Amino acid sequence: MNVTQDEEQGSPMGASGGRRVVAGVSGSLGSLAALHRAADEARAARGELRVVLAWEPPGGDIAHRGGPCPAPMAAWRRMAQDRLLTALDTAFGDAGPGVPLEPLVVLATPGKALLMAADRPDDLLVVGAGSRGRLRRAVWPSVARYCVARACCPVLAVPPSPLRQALDAVHRRNVWRRPLDVRELAD
Repeated sequence: MNVTQDEEQGSPMGASGGRRVVAGVSGSLGSLAALHRAADEARAARGELRVVLAWEPPGGDIAHRGGPCPAPMAAWRRMAQDRLLTALDTAFGDAGPGVPLEPLVVLATPGKALLMAADRPDDLLVVGAGSRGRLRRAVWPSVARYCVARACCPVLAVPPSPLRQALDAVHRRNVWRRPLDVRELAD
Protein backbone atom coordinates (compact mmCIF):
# COMPACT_ATOMS: atom_id res chain seq x y z
CA MET A 1 0.00 0.00 0.00
CA ASN A 2 1.34 3.38 -0.97
CA VAL A 3 1.02 6.21 1.51
CA THR A 4 0.37 9.63 -0.01
CA GLN A 5 2.06 12.60 1.54
CA ASP A 6 0.93 16.19 1.47
CA GLU A 7 3.53 18.33 3.11
CA GLU A 8 2.11 21.63 1.86
CA GLN A 9 -0.02 22.87 4.71
CA GLY A 10 -2.05 25.26 2.60
CA SER A 11 -2.88 23.09 -0.42
CA PRO A 12 -6.13 21.19 -0.83
CA MET A 13 -5.64 17.46 -0.71
CA GLY A 14 -7.72 16.14 -3.51
CA ALA A 15 -9.93 16.62 -6.46
CA SER A 16 -11.41 13.15 -6.95
CA GLY A 17 -15.09 12.68 -7.75
CA GLY A 18 -17.74 11.10 -5.55
CA ARG A 19 -18.39 11.29 -1.83
CA ARG A 20 -15.31 11.14 0.30
CA VAL A 21 -15.28 9.95 3.87
CA VAL A 22 -12.28 11.27 5.78
CA ALA A 23 -11.11 9.59 8.99
CA GLY A 24 -8.42 10.73 11.38
CA VAL A 25 -6.18 7.99 12.78
CA SER A 26 -3.70 8.05 15.63
CA GLY A 27 -3.50 4.35 16.39
CA SER A 28 -5.60 4.61 19.56
CA LEU A 29 -8.61 2.36 20.14
CA GLY A 30 -10.93 5.32 19.67
CA SER A 31 -9.40 6.21 16.31
CA LEU A 32 -9.66 2.60 15.16
CA ALA A 33 -13.36 2.58 16.08
CA ALA A 34 -13.79 5.80 14.09
CA LEU A 35 -11.90 4.21 11.18
CA HIS A 36 -14.29 1.25 11.12
CA ARG A 37 -17.29 3.59 11.21
CA ALA A 38 -15.78 5.67 8.39
CA ALA A 39 -15.32 2.54 6.26
CA ASP A 40 -18.97 1.61 6.89
CA GLU A 41 -20.08 5.12 5.87
CA ALA A 42 -17.93 4.99 2.71
CA ARG A 43 -19.39 1.60 1.75
CA ALA A 44 -22.94 2.87 2.29
CA ALA A 45 -22.27 5.97 0.16
CA ARG A 46 -20.25 4.02 -2.44
CA GLY A 47 -17.50 6.55 -1.92
CA GLU A 48 -13.82 6.66 -1.15
CA LEU A 49 -12.14 6.48 2.26
CA ARG A 50 -9.33 8.91 3.05
CA VAL A 51 -7.36 8.01 6.16
CA VAL A 52 -5.28 10.84 7.62
CA LEU A 53 -2.47 10.61 10.15
CA ALA A 54 -1.08 13.98 11.20
CA TRP A 55 2.41 14.30 12.62
CA GLU A 56 4.69 17.02 13.91
CA PRO A 57 8.40 16.98 14.70
CA PRO A 58 9.26 16.34 18.36
CA GLY A 59 9.11 19.65 20.18
CA GLY A 60 6.59 21.01 17.69
CA ASP A 61 7.06 23.12 14.62
CA ILE A 62 8.67 26.05 16.44
CA ALA A 63 11.77 24.02 17.35
CA HIS A 64 12.48 23.42 13.64
CA ARG A 65 11.57 26.72 11.99
CA GLY A 66 15.21 27.69 11.55
CA GLY A 67 15.68 24.84 9.12
CA PRO A 68 15.35 21.29 10.36
CA CYS A 69 17.92 18.77 9.35
CA PRO A 70 16.49 16.71 6.46
CA ALA A 71 17.61 13.33 7.85
CA PRO A 72 15.56 13.47 11.09
CA MET A 73 12.55 14.91 9.23
CA ALA A 74 12.65 12.01 6.76
CA ALA A 75 12.95 9.51 9.63
CA TRP A 76 9.99 11.05 11.48
CA ARG A 77 7.94 11.02 8.27
CA ARG A 78 8.75 7.31 7.77
CA MET A 79 7.76 6.59 11.37
CA ALA A 80 4.42 8.34 10.77
CA GLN A 81 3.89 6.29 7.59
CA ASP A 82 4.67 3.09 9.48
CA ARG A 83 2.22 4.08 12.22
CA LEU A 84 -0.51 4.68 9.64
CA LEU A 85 0.11 1.37 7.89
CA THR A 86 0.10 -0.43 11.25
CA ALA A 87 -3.24 1.19 12.16
CA LEU A 88 -4.74 0.18 8.80
CA ASP A 89 -3.45 -3.37 9.18
CA THR A 90 -4.80 -3.56 12.74
CA ALA A 91 -8.19 -2.26 11.66
CA PHE A 92 -8.71 -4.18 8.42
CA GLY A 93 -6.00 -6.82 8.08
CA ASP A 94 -5.27 -8.17 4.62
CA ALA A 95 -8.91 -7.84 3.48
CA GLY A 96 -8.83 -4.04 3.47
CA PRO A 97 -11.80 -1.74 4.08
CA GLY A 98 -13.78 -2.82 1.00
CA VAL A 99 -13.78 0.67 -0.57
CA PRO A 100 -11.18 2.73 -2.45
CA LEU A 101 -8.61 3.82 0.12
CA GLU A 102 -6.32 6.84 0.13
CA PRO A 103 -3.93 6.90 3.12
CA LEU A 104 -2.41 10.33 3.83
CA VAL A 105 0.43 11.34 6.13
CA VAL A 106 0.36 15.09 6.77
CA LEU A 107 2.82 17.39 8.53
CA ALA A 108 0.37 19.46 10.59
CA THR A 109 -1.62 19.42 13.79
CA PRO A 110 -4.39 16.80 13.76
CA GLY A 111 -7.28 19.26 13.52
CA LYS A 112 -5.74 21.25 10.68
CA ALA A 113 -4.76 18.11 8.79
CA LEU A 114 -8.29 16.73 8.98
CA LEU A 115 -9.85 20.00 7.84
CA MET A 116 -7.44 20.15 4.88
CA ALA A 117 -8.37 16.60 3.91
CA ALA A 118 -12.12 17.19 4.27
CA ASP A 119 -12.22 20.40 2.26
CA ARG A 120 -15.46 19.90 0.29
CA PRO A 121 -19.00 20.48 1.58
CA ASP A 122 -20.10 16.98 0.49
CA ASP A 123 -17.30 15.21 2.41
CA LEU A 124 -17.96 13.44 5.69
CA LEU A 125 -15.35 13.80 8.44
CA VAL A 126 -15.28 10.97 11.02
CA VAL A 127 -13.31 11.42 14.26
CA GLY A 128 -13.14 9.61 17.58
CA ALA A 129 -14.79 11.57 20.38
CA GLY A 130 -12.89 9.89 23.22
CA SER A 131 -13.90 10.06 26.87
CA ARG A 132 -12.39 13.17 28.38
CA GLY A 133 -12.25 14.35 31.94
CA ARG A 134 -11.70 17.91 33.10
CA LEU A 135 -7.94 17.53 33.41
CA ARG A 136 -7.56 16.09 29.90
CA ARG A 137 -9.67 18.88 28.40
CA ALA A 138 -7.53 21.48 30.13
CA VAL A 139 -4.20 19.98 29.05
CA TRP A 140 -4.96 18.49 25.60
CA PRO A 141 -7.44 20.20 23.32
CA SER A 142 -10.03 18.00 21.65
CA VAL A 143 -9.52 17.34 17.95
CA ALA A 144 -13.20 16.43 17.61
CA ARG A 145 -14.30 19.78 19.07
CA TYR A 146 -11.85 21.65 16.84
CA CYS A 147 -13.23 19.91 13.75
CA VAL A 148 -16.90 20.33 14.71
CA ALA A 149 -16.36 24.07 15.23
CA ARG A 150 -14.45 24.69 11.98
CA ALA A 151 -15.36 22.06 9.37
CA CYS A 152 -17.14 23.00 6.13
CA CYS A 153 -18.66 19.50 5.95
CA PRO A 154 -20.64 17.22 8.29
CA VAL A 155 -18.61 15.77 11.18
CA LEU A 156 -19.40 12.43 12.79
CA ALA A 157 -17.88 12.07 16.28
CA VAL A 158 -17.73 8.39 17.24
CA PRO A 159 -18.09 7.83 21.00
CA PRO A 160 -15.73 5.48 22.79
CA SER A 161 -16.62 1.81 23.01
CA PRO A 162 -18.02 0.47 26.29
CA LEU A 163 -15.11 -1.96 26.15
CA ARG A 164 -12.76 1.04 26.38
CA GLN A 165 -14.42 2.12 29.61
CA ALA A 166 -14.03 -1.40 31.03
CA LEU A 167 -10.34 -1.45 30.05
CA ASP A 168 -9.82 1.94 31.69
CA ALA A 169 -11.44 0.66 34.90
CA VAL A 170 -9.15 -2.38 34.94
CA HIS A 171 -6.15 -0.15 34.28
CA ARG A 172 -7.08 2.11 37.21
CA ARG A 173 -7.37 -0.97 39.44
CA ASN A 174 -3.91 -2.09 38.36
CA VAL A 175 -2.40 1.35 38.92
CA TRP A 176 -3.83 1.58 42.43
CA ARG A 177 -3.13 -2.14 43.05
CA ARG A 178 -6.68 -2.86 44.04
CA PRO A 179 -7.74 -6.50 43.91
CA LEU A 180 -10.07 -7.52 41.12
CA ASP A 181 -13.27 -9.28 42.17
CA VAL A 182 -14.02 -11.74 39.34
CA ARG A 183 -17.73 -11.65 40.24
CA GLU A 184 -17.81 -8.10 38.79
CA LEU A 185 -16.83 -9.50 35.40
CA ALA A 186 -19.95 -11.67 35.24
CA ASP A 187 -22.30 -8.65 35.35
